[in-house]
Formats: sequence, C-alpha cells, structure tokens
Amino acid sequence: MATATYPPPPPYYRLYKDYLQNPKSAPEPPPPIEGTYVCFGGSYTTDDVLPSLEEQGVRQLYPKGPNVDFKKELRSLNRELQLHILELADVLVERPSQYARRVEEISLIFKNLHHLLNSLRPHQARATLIHILELQIQRRKQALEDIKSRREEAQRLLKESLGTLDGQ
Repeated sequence: MATATYPPPPPYYRLYKDYLQNPKSAPEPPPPIEGTYVCFGGSYTTDDVLPSLEEQGVRQLYPKGPNVDFKKELRSLNRELQLHILELADVLVERPSQYARRVEEISLIFKNLHHLLNSLRPHQARATLIHILELQIQRRKQALEDIKSRREEAQRLLKESLGTLDGQ
C-alpha cells in the first residue's frame, strides 16, 4: 500500500498551464465578496460597523449620541469599575453567597469600556496611518538631504582634482 506525503494539487492548477507563454490565459480572480457570507459555519458581513450595545442586549452606562466625551466616560467607567471591584472584595469576605450580582455589574462595566474603546478604533487607525506617513516623509527628506550633501561633496572633490590637475 503506497501513501503520498502530500495530497495532489487541486484540479484547477491546469488552468494555468500556458501562463508562461501567455499570461493573459489565466482566469481572472473572483470578485471581492460583498455583504454577508458564511465561513466555518459562522455568518459574517463585509460591512465593518460596530453594533450598538442595545443590539447586543447590553445596558449602556454612558450617554448616547455622537458627542460623547470618550476621555471623561472612560475615566468615569474606570472609577466605577474600581469601586465595584472593592465592593466585590467586601461581599466575598462578608457575604460570599451574594457575589453573583457584583460580578454581573463588573461584567457590564467591562462590556461598556470595551465598546467605548472599540468605537475609538477608526480614529486610532487614522492617527497611526498619519504617523507612519509623516515618518516616511521625514525619512525621504533626510535621504534627499543626504544625497544633496554627497553630491556637493563629490562636486567639490571633482573641482579640487581638476584644479590639482590643471596646476601640474
């Protein structure tokens, strides 16, 4: 009984057999997926929209609307989280059977913190991209200045060598 180390290639590799002679003979790639699709049994969408907390069945602890002060709300939720963790420690010491409600409250605060941070992701991506592009511009300007200085140095050396040759 013979076994192969690797399985045979998929049959569509034959579509590319004349690629070296005629690169246009290969089929076009499939178009990008639009809308919803299923992958490994899960339904996904190509629309990159952060669902609201209400859509997820979670109570929102910070004000709704487009003009949310993220810094203020994150600080507020962080303080509230610290307070609830201290209360949980007290409950665990004094009434260990009543810890479940405190854990649910802490979970709610964490979900709200997580949602607030996720809503800042687009801003973070833009800021990161701006920073990367500014660094690239700075490196290119530095490289250009280096090239100019080396060119001037080479021109100076050529003039000196010509002067030396003319003086002989």
